Amino acid sequence: MIGAGQAPERLTCSRAGCLERATWRVEWRNPKIHTEDRVKVWLACDEHVDYLRGFLAAREFPLRVVAADEVASGALDGAVSEADRGQGAPA
Repeated sequence: MIGAGQAPERLTCSRAGCLERATWRVEWRNPKIHTEDRVKVWLACDEHVDYLRGFLAAREFPLRVVAADEVASGALDGAVSEADRGQGAPA
């Protein structure tokens, strides 16, 4: 059984096949099926944060990228601002 009710020792990147430690949260929603209060979260390592951001942005999904250890507040933006990226985020 996956997890068996225990918290993972570390956050892992959501990119298929990647087992690296996640340092970013990519928060998003599909406006066609999700209400504004529904936010989905993908975790990303430094290598895959741009890939996951681009995948969602190409579909014009509202998204925000924050450091994995931050808990973001507020509505998602259509574009990612510098404030949403957090310090040291890849461009």
